[in-house]
Amino acid sequence: MVPLLRTVSQRLFSMAAESHAPGSLSAAFVTCPNETVAKEIARAVVEKHLAACVNIMPQITSIYEWKGKIEEDSEVLLMIKTRSSRIPALAEYVRSVHPYEVAEVIALPIQQGNAPYLQWVQETVPSE
Repeated sequence: MVPLLRTVSQRLFSMAAESHAPGSLSAAFVTCPNETVAKEIARAVVEKHLAACVNIMPQITSIYEWKGKIEEDSEVLLMIKTRSSRIPALAEYVRSVHPYEVAEVIALPIQQGNAPYLQWVQETVPSE
C-alpha cells in the first residue's frame, strides 16, 4: 500500500509542477517603517487578492543614501507571493497607501519551488 501512495503522491507533485511556468509567479519585497504599517499592507493585499501570502520579517536594518545623506533605519520587510502579472497592481496599491515618499516594491520571478505551494499561489491570486 505504501508504494501505491508514494506513486500517487509523485504523480500529483508532477502534475502540479507541470502547471507552473517558471517566472509566472513572483516574490515581491516591500519595506515598512513599523509592524503596524506592515500588517495593514499585508492584510490588505491578501484581502484584495493581490497576493496569496505575505511573510512579515521584523527588525531589519536598512542603510541607504537619501537626499545626499547616509541613513540607517529599523524597518520591517514584507515578502509577498503573487502572480507576476499582478506586480503592477500590487506596486500601485502599495504606493497609494505607503507612508514613505518612495516606497520600495521590488519583485523577483520564482523559477521553481514546491509544486503544490506554487499551485496554491496560482489558485489564490486571480490572473487579473
